[in-house]
Amino acid sequence: MDGMRFSEQELWEKYLEVTKDLLKFINAEDIDIFLELVNQRQQLMEMLKKLPSHEFANTQAGKEIRKTIEPMDREIMFKARSWLNKSKRNNMAVKSYDITSFMPAGNMFNKEY
Repeated sequence: MDGMRFSEQELWEKYLEVTKDLLKFINAEDIDIFLELVNQRQQLMEMLKKLPSHEFANTQAGKEIRKTIEPMDREIMFKARSWLNKSKRNNMAVKSYDITSFMPAGNMFNKEY
């Protein structure tokens, strides 16, 4: 996206499309693509911030795009937190398994009978 010139409207439309894709890929739990899309969306937001004016954002069409994005953002954040919590629990379960399954075996071989 660097070096390309887009109108404010085009940037908001692209931002909306990337947001839709974020929701699609978090629902599929494809985290690698999800994280790549997060980066793309951040780049779009940086491009929007650099625009000299924000006329489109204040038009009815601009407001509608932002209004469409808001609930998707909330859903994405909820699902991302949920995935992160599940991931942490899975990670803790693996660590717990490592400790309970392998440590006793190691201790068993070190015991003197």
